[in-house]
Amino acid sequence: MQGGQVAVEGSVLRLASVLTPSKPKFFPSLTKVVGTLGPNSRSVEVIEACLEAGMSVARFDFSWLDENYHQETLDNLRVAVKNVKRLCAVMLDTMGPALQVCNKSGNPIEMMAGNHVTITPDVTREPSAEILPVNYSGLANAVIKGDTIFVGQYLFTGIETTSIWLEVLETRGKDILCLVKNSATLLGSIFTMHASQVHIDLPTLTDVDRQAISNWGSRNKVDFISLSYTRHVEDVRELRAFIKAQNLHETQIFAKVETVEGLRHFDEILEEADGIILSRGNLGIDLPPEKVFLFQKSAIHRCNMIGKPAIITRVVDSMTANLRPTRAEATDVANAVLDGADGILLGPETLRGMYPIEAIKTVGRICAEAEVVCNQSLQFKRVAKHVGEPMSHAESVASSAVHTATKVKAAMIIVFTSSGGAARLIAKYRPSVPVFAVVIPRLSTNSLKWTFTGSSQARQLLGVRGVYPILASPNVATSGGSSEESGLKLALNHGKTMGLLKPNDQVVVFQKIGDSSVVKIVVFQDQLYS
Repeated sequence: MQGGQVAVEGSVLRLASVLTPSKPKFFPSLTKVVGTLGPNSRSVEVIEACLEAGMSVARFDFSWLDENYHQETLDNLRVAVKNVKRLCAVMLDTMGPALQVCNKSGNPIEMMAGNHVTITPDVTREPSAEILPVNYSGLANAVIKGDTIFVGQYLFTGIETTSIWLEVLETRGKDILCLVKNSATLLGSIFTMHASQVHIDLPTLTDVDRQAISNWGSRNKVDFISLSYTRHVEDVRELRAFIKAQNLHETQIFAKVETVEGLRHFDEILEEADGIILSRGNLGIDLPPEKVFLFQKSAIHRCNMIGKPAIITRVVDSMTANLRPTRAEATDVANAVLDGADGILLGPETLRGMYPIEAIKTVGRICAEAEVVCNQSLQFKRVAKHVGEPMSHAESVASSAVHTATKVKAAMIIVFTSSGGAARLIAKYRPSVPVFAVVIPRLSTNSLKWTFTGSSQARQLLGVRGVYPILASPNVATSGGSSEESGLKLALNHGKTMGLLKPNDQVVVFQKIGDSSVVKIVVFQDQLYS
């Protein structure tokens, strides 16, 4: 197991440094924040505030509500993006083989510890303290005596007090008799059910998911699809083939690992996916609590070593109803950053929470503080050792760019890219300064028309730690030898506008010349780039 370490330890990290006010920064953090949009975060005004607070990716959870609802929210996001002039990526989160209890009446259900309750696949039954109908007929064949089943709205609301734990006593045909382990009141119209470490014989990519992707996802050209309940590498391959058939050739797949099955096949899943989401909501149910941190550290390390984004979920659940996180939650966010997480995903905190904007700001501030004490040198050495020798030319130049930026105390790194690959390669070595990726559009054609690509590639970089994309105009792509100069001026002016650059600051530039990539140092002079 590998984990992050702080750069300063012992007496060096004195109390005075803790009491010193944090310096304001344009970027809330190098670590990205994914916000789930919903009832409390779907108006144009709130989305604008979320973007300005630091949200880089907007997540749309298709485990609830319909396409029309999500389309209205996405339309509002597009208006907000134009108003605040900031890029934001769009992530479609699939429902997957989720088990649900539908409580149509919405009446509270009082569950008492020590009582018995029967789980049945007969969904015509009304949920009560004695009967819980679930939308899966094969559960009785999958569980055995002593298994644990979780029921409640925790995964929707982040509030554990409205959830119960059940112990399987016996199965009776398709029904399951359970012992209620704790007293609680089940609230809401839908309860999630999760059987710990039990294989659910349902497809990972459901018919509901296929419809959502082929309609909503295809129409809106989503940047990411988060594949819920990814259990095997074949799940990712199946989705890859499906989205290509929907003409979503540029859409990236983030495998959402949230069960022991996914954990067992993690390395194969990581190899095939474009990124990983460690969904600790379900993982915390499927795994014993004391094992969750072990998997988190190991999984993030694996992602870091091959340069694929790792995003962590369920970090400040208490902020669904409170203005401040708990001390444990704040520490948890910081430790995720020290471990090497690329991003933090907020679910209930922004979806239904009372303080979506404050949650984004708070997480961003915690991440920024943790980044100050990250041991960048150690992380650099780990990645370089894992890559081994001889390095490829691209890998060598990318690592040199990061090493040079550290040595000369550069204010930022600028990289020119069309696919985003060069920016990801630099981010793999975890620079301690922002990476401005100037995305140069490419002219492509199909049987119908000529088009420029680049907007999706730029937004997808918003899921990578420390990378801030700037989409160049098509004129830059067609300006021949002056394209790099135009892009450099664009990036430097952007850095100046955002307060990141001042005269005589040094900037490391990663660019291609012919078939080779080179690193050079530019000294920023205000009058030259105004």
